[in-house]
Amino acid sequence: MTQPHPEQQYLDLMRHVWLEGDERVDRTGIGTRSVFGATLRFDLSDGAMPLVTTKRVYWKTATRELLWFLTGETNIRPLVLQGVKIWNEWPHARYVEQTGDDLPLDDFVARIAGDEGFAAQWGDLGPVYGKQWVDWPTYRPVAGGLFRKGRGVNQIAELVDSLRMNPGSRRHIIEGWNVAEVPEMALPPCHKTYQFHVSSGDTGEMAKLNGILYQRSCDIALGLPFNLWSAALLQRMLAEQADLEPGELVWMGGDTHLYLNHAHLIAEQLSREPRGHPRLEIVRRPASIFDYRIEDFAVHDYMPHGAIKAPVAV
Repeated sequence: MTQPHPEQQYLDLMRHVWLEGDERVDRTGIGTRSVFGATLRFDLSDGAMPLVTTKRVYWKTATRELLWFLTGETNIRPLVLQGVKIWNEWPHARYVEQTGDDLPLDDFVARIAGDEGFAAQWGDLGPVYGKQWVDWPTYRPVAGGLFRKGRGVNQIAELVDSLRMNPGSRRHIIEGWNVAEVPEMALPPCHKTYQFHVSSGDTGEMAKLNGILYQRSCDIALGLPFNLWSAALLQRMLAEQADLEPGELVWMGGDTHLYLNHAHLIAEQLSREPRGHPRLEIVRRPASIFDYRIEDFAVHDYMPHGAIKAPVAV
């Protein structure tokens, strides 16, 4: 029998949540249909990637965001200067709330791009993803019962070393949920916990890197296509840096939901059939995982249906 297209899992999850999910009031006030607990599995061998084809996914935007995470940066200005818009709404909402100035979003973003001082004051998101990934804060006790800030933990660098030196470990983990700093974040991490596993493979084959992403909150329509691409890309980069072959990506969702104002997107996307089998080529292996550039990635055989626009819930 012909195997179903890997993307069919995603479409089946969307259909299940929309038809059978529990209707709930959420933080944004828009409302969702939601299920708790979902799993998707994707084979990343031979360059395969979970890049959704039933609508266009701007994989370069998602890639630029991932590379931004790996810098540890938390200000949106580097993204804005690359034309990446996905984080703009959160600092804009904070600006409007705190200043009372109902500056249009496009004008706010233009000021972020053109005025470094304004960006420093209003473009920061707090200690979100990248800060926790490469500079998790530590503190050491000093005299008088006080604590002094210590050297941050670079979870990414430690993970690469661990994959190389101790592949059998069960501690290949990246954690983004820093309980003490969650209140300072513009948005607490949705894709919060990554764990990796090195399998020995068949005799004569290179060992494979498998990965699990646990996502506490997942917007299936807008967020999940980006999250799947980014998780798979990170796994591919880690595998290359650790001299491993990419294996399986397992995605696990906690509160897995669709927003009620995305009905038109859902109906349109579910009417489409997946097509093609997108593959990722990494055209250059840099000296470290922190040295990749957008030009290092090429996608082949990606022939998606058209984009479907829908509002972002902030």
